Formats: sequence, C-alpha cells, structure tokens
Amino acid sequence: MTLRLRLLLAFALLTIVTAAAVAGAGYVRARDAIVQRAQDNAVIETTNRVEQLYPLPTRAVDTSVLERVAARVSGREGSALAYGNGFAAGGMPPSVITAELRALVSTGRVGWQRVSYSDGVWLVVGMQLRTSSGGPSGIEVYVLRPFTSEIAFVEELARNAWLIGGAVLVLALGLGFLAARGVLRPVRELQLAAWQLGQGDLSARVPVRGRDELASVASTFNSTASSLEHHVGELRRMEADARRFVADVSHELRTPLAAMTAVTDVLDAETASLPGVAGQAARLVNRETLNLTRLVNDLIEVTRFDSGTAALALDDVDVAEVVRTCLRMRGFSDVSASLPDGVRARLDPRRVDVIVANLVGNALRHGAPPVSLVLSVTGSSLVIEVADSGPGLPSEVLPHVFARFYKADSSRGRSEGSGLGLAIAWENARLHGGTLVAANRPGGGALFTLRLPLGGGV
Repeated sequence: MTLRLRLLLAFALLTIVTAAAVAGAGYVRARDAIVQRAQDNAVIETTNRVEQLYPLPTRAVDTSVLERVAARVSGREGSALAYGNGFAAGGMPPSVITAELRALVSTGRVGWQRVSYSDGVWLVVGMQLRTSSGGPSGIEVYVLRPFTSEIAFVEELARNAWLIGGAVLVLALGLGFLAARGVLRPVRELQLAAWQLGQGDLSARVPVRGRDELASVASTFNSTASSLEHHVGELRRMEADARRFVADVSHELRTPLAAMTAVTDVLDAETASLPGVAGQAARLVNRETLNLTRLVNDLIEVTRFDSGTAALALDDVDVAEVVRTCLRMRGFSDVSASLPDGVRARLDPRRVDVIVANLVGNALRHGAPPVSLVLSVTGSSLVIEVADSGPGLPSEVLPHVFARFYKADSSRGRSEGSGLGLAIAWENARLHGGTLVAANRPGGGALFTLRLPLGGGV
C-alpha cells in the first residue's frame, strides 16, 4: 500500500469517525427534542380538551356520557376512547392501548406511549378525569394522535446527516489528497534524487523548502551526497592514478624484460654445460623471467580493459580449429576435447585463444586429471565447457574466482600464477557480449562454462 493511499485512508477514517460522532450526536439530540416537543404538545392539547369538559355531569356514567367525552377530546386528526363504569365508547380501537399504559393511567397520572398503528407511528395519551372536587370521576380517556409528520421530519434529519457526512467525506478526501500531495512531493524528490545517486549521478540534490522535518531530511541528504561525491571523486582520482601507474610501469618494464628474455634464452640453451648450481640458477632465472613477462603482459591487458581501449578483431572462424590450435601451441596434450567440426562463429580468435588457454591451464594446475573440454552450440550461443576431476571450488571461493589477484590458497607461491588469468578470461567473454560462469559438477570437480554469441560481440 502506497504512502499516499495510507494518508488518504487515514483522512477518510478520521473524517468518517468525526462526522459520525458530530452528525450522530446532533441527530440524536434533534430527534429527542422533536419527539419530546411533539409529545408535550399532544399531552398539553389533550389536557386542554379534557379541561373543557369540566364541570362533569353528575349523572351516572353510561355509554352516552362516554361517547360525548370521546367526541370532545378526539380532535380532527385523531380518535379517542373513554372508559368508565365498565363501559367503553369512542372511535379508537382498544387494542392499541397497552397494559403498561392503562396501569400508569389507573394511578392517576398522565401517560403517553408511541405505538405502531395503520402502517405508521401514532401517539396514545391517556389520563383520568376528575370531579370538580378533585376526586376521581371513574372515567379514563385515551386519545390516539398521528405521529407521522414528526417521524418524517426525523427521517429527513437522518437523510440530511448522511448527505452532510458524505459531502464532508468528499471534501476531506480532496483536502487529504492535496495534503498528501504536498507532503509526498519532497518524498518523491528525495526518491528521485536517491535513484539518480544510485545510477551514478553524484551531482543529484534535493530542493530544500521550509524549515520542517522534511526540509531537515533534504538538507541531510544533500550534505551526504556532497560528501559522497567528494570521496568518490577522490577514489576515482586515486584509482585512475593507480591504473596509470600500473600501465606506465608495465610498458616501461617491457623493454628491459625483452633484453632479459633474450639473455635467459641464451643461458637456457647453455644450462646443460653449466655446473650443477649454476645450471639450476640459470633455469630459475629463465623461468622467473618468463613468469615476469607473462605478468607484465597480463597487467597491460588489464589496463586496456580498465581504460576502455580493448577492442575486438572479429573474424568468421572455425571454432574447433581455434581451440585445437590453442591446445597444441601450449602443449595441453592431457586434455580430452570434444570438438565437432563445422561450428563457425564470428569471434576474435586471439581473445578466444586467451580464454581457452586460461581455463584449461587453470584446470590442469589446480584441478585433477582427466580434464575435459566440450564444444557445442545451444540456440544462438556458442558454448565451451572446461571441467576437471579435482575436489572442486570451495563455496567461499566461487564468488571471487574471477576477481583480480585472487588466489584460493594464499600459501601458493607466486610462480603458480598471477591471479589475473581468470579475470582476463572473464573480461574477454564480456567484451564478446558473452558470459563465463564457474560452478562445481555434481560428481566432483570444477566446471567453467563459456557462452558467446555466434554472431559476434556487442
């Protein structure tokens, strides 16, 4: 549920409760006042009509006396019924008089009661007639008056209360929408600025309006973004300096390394004629010089990726032949390769050679034989899978296997690899618009899966 919807629901709920309380209380008070006034007027009118009968006749109470009494007090809109001396007379049906009302009137008090009669609400008023001396006359009179107009007025009050409540609810929702819009506007601006910041736009800021809590949040966000922009700028500058330093050093090392390689090649050719210790030293120098040359070349390649200057030299090639050439040139004779003929793709053969060489070399160095390489085509993708039969990759190593200079075993000597081979293989796969994924086989051993588009890189 969105914040705007929650605010509108809160406004609506508050309005409903407030309107119901105010309108309900007003309706109840108005209804009670109207009903009470109508009952009081009916009682007063009936009492006035009864008083006009005094003095009562001294003759015995019979039906004719009761009929005259009922006729005098009934009025134009109602009817009456008179009791006395065991007789009853009048146009009012006796069934509408309840036992409770008769019991109250028999005590000498004036009573009234609302009853349902003729599909409506009517008022029954009852009282005793007294003699001129104040004593009971033995006559009870009951008057039935319509209560329809009062009930209709009360119902109209209820309808008006509902209408007013509905109008207030609509008004409150409109005000709530405007208030929510005003409150959420800084929130939306903050959300947009945070999204821009997450997308790398470190110059994103939020307008600060007013001096409330939202303005304080916006000001804090702006100061945080400014600090982040400064620190990220410093980190980028330092990273650029470090990359430039690595690139410069790598390029500067190539010339002396070329001379050293030439010298070590000569020494390597003469190692057989050198004494034992001298021969071992010559072979060690030659091996370490080759490792250093390979490291410098890898660093130069990495700097090309970082600077964005690495580019593809695409060609329509026979993939199986590229892989065979890679394995043959590097002496990977212990690899079981499944290379079907006729698989052609538009690739950079040099970079595919680097990927395959790094994957197979890594499997031979850190896995266990047999090492297998399988070439296949799935849909529009070229798939190369390299697997070994070793213990596989530990779970804590898998997330970092393509990280630069990462070594699963920190105790390994530097002669066992620079830690850049898999990182360069991953960068070359990405440059082709493909993927390189590391996993463990269910039966044991590491599995590296390379997927490249057949139509060339992106």
